[in-house]
Amino acid sequence: MSPAEPFPLYFPGDARRPFSSESATRRFAKVAQLEEGGRVLELGCGPSGPASVVLAQEFGCSVVAADADELVLAHMRDKVRSLALDGRVEVRRVDLTRPAFREGEFDAILCQGRVLMSLADALGTLRPLLALRGRLGFTYPVRVGRVTPRAVLEFWERRLGSGLVLPRELLQILAHSGFEPESVESLQDAELDALYRELEPHLAKAPAEQTTWLHEEMALHRESGKATASYAFAVARRREPGEKPPASRDRG
Repeated sequence: MSPAEPFPLYFPGDARRPFSSESATRRFAKVAQLEEGGRVLELGCGPSGPASVVLAQEFGCSVVAADADELVLAHMRDKVRSLALDGRVEVRRVDLTRPAFREGEFDAILCQGRVLMSLADALGTLRPLLALRGRLGFTYPVRVGRVTPRAVLEFWERRLGSGLVLPRELLQILAHSGFEPESVESLQDAELDALYRELEPHLAKAPAEQTTWLHEEMALHRESGKATASYAFAVARRREPGEKPPASRDRG
């Protein structure tokens, strides 16, 4: 058996990522209840930085756009300067798996379209960086549909070092990891098809040793004919020990 791919999982830096649209960023900001002056960490920022720009321009947030790739950061700095957002967006190079920030520094942490750490490591690493009631929005692979082929399950277990979970199971894991789950959405068949089509020309330009896993992932999806594994985006609020659960919306 091949060893699990090191984190972060490879994704071409100049390709469109799942859940990286401006509308997805706005949905996150509304669920996270971001306000003027809120401090946000975009971890693994895209080359054009749409999330940081939207959060700074439309919601008045103070954003740290962080990545490990200097080329991505250079594009981000150019974007920030061109939009005169120097006072609102700070571009910083970090270790994506061990981001060195103060405890409680951010009102929200956003990771769109990148799988930077195992699920357990992500929740354990990022929760302390959130302020009280701070929100985490992140992307992670999930199992979808009624039946998942064994080859798909085995592939993702090799890739992640753990089994795939359903979206509702992802929410349960959040609830047991110091968070109050608030929302989850996953890419549907057509969205996943479009994502993989757009990825192909970017993979052709990347070193073969970096793209082996993605090529296998795409082949398994096409063999299935529909999405049996997909990418989910979940949002959860930092919950404190002893905090009472939210009141039920069910009036009986």
